[in-house]
Amino acid sequence: METRTLEPADLDAVHDLWTRAFGPSDRDDAWALRAMGEGRFLGVRDGRRLIAVGHHHPFEQWWHGRAVPMGGVGGVCVAPEDRGRGVGRRLAGGLLDLMDGRPLSALYPATAPVYRSVGYEHAGAQYRLTLPPAPLRALASGPVEVRRAGPADTGEVIALLRRLHAEARHHGPIVPGEDQVRDFLQNERVYSYLAADGFLAYGWDGGREDIAVHRCVAGSAATARALWAVVGSGSSIARTVRANVAPDDPMLWLLRDRSEDDVRRVGWMLRVLDAPAAIAARGFPAAVSADVPLLVEDELRPANAGSWTLTVREGRGRLERAAERRDATRLPARGLAALYAGVPMATLRGAGIVTGDAEADQLLDAAFAGKPFMLDYF
Repeated sequence: METRTLEPADLDAVHDLWTRAFGPSDRDDAWALRAMGEGRFLGVRDGRRLIAVGHHHPFEQWWHGRAVPMGGVGGVCVAPEDRGRGVGRRLAGGLLDLMDGRPLSALYPATAPVYRSVGYEHAGAQYRLTLPPAPLRALASGPVEVRRAGPADTGEVIALLRRLHAEARHHGPIVPGEDQVRDFLQNERVYSYLAADGFLAYGWDGGREDIAVHRCVAGSAATARALWAVVGSGSSIARTVRANVAPDDPMLWLLRDRSEDDVRRVGWMLRVLDAPAAIAARGFPAAVSADVPLLVEDELRPANAGSWTLTVREGRGRLERAAERRDATRLPARGLAALYAGVPMATLRGAGIVTGDAEADQLLDAAFAGKPFMLDYF
């Protein structure tokens, strides 16, 4: 078997694998050709036959209000007749090398064991809330200027999303690259709106009875009310609204009446590719000060492995090489990913992922605490 990046000549073979793995879908070659041209598509061949493919997206992912470059892995599949031969793990490992230079990677797993075997671990989720549109329409109050957004607003939308995620100290959401945002804004099936401190994108979901909200973020209650009221304005036609939201989205506190939430949770996994760079790029609570010895095991990324001291001061963190200590927190690659995402230490110890001295557990919980979420699926 041979693992290598793919080229435009491989596109038909890629689509054949995708159709066999995921079922028929509308074919859109433009983004795939762009990714191939940028060297972001990987394939595994058995002789002349393409038997597995995968790619990654260049994203920014926000962690406690700071952007960390992240490779979003998608489109991973293995030919049905070649499953069970270790091809998936080979491809997943190759994708780690393909994303070299990005501190993090994330993905939505079709099968967690394959990705755990190369250092990914469950980290956060996409939360899709289902609710009736009428309560959203009732949120309208006061004049807030809202206008339609299009491809010409790409730069403004990206800058606004970055600002809002930073100000809210969000954990987990992504800001796609310029090409992806422009493609999104020119999609005729998505209706996008801009305010001075907010952005909304939604569309009809499989007909005229359901509305899908892809993203609604705002920097103030007044703007949140105005944007959600735009969604609710379809209440005379739509039966339901399905909205991708943060687990503690302010909209849930703006609703007049709320008792039982109907939420579908789709989990995603995280992988730390460059531990020192990932820690240095991430934000931390300003009130936390810590010096914690860590011992990391990572066969596929040897530069991450070994003894470290994690230092957190004034909202910033760093990893520095240190002599091995008996009181170190010991964690494999997937344990480091879960810790980075804020999974509580008691959970990681209870699952047998993290071992070693527990004296620093409360400090680690305080440093990495968060509720990671994504609004996008890829």
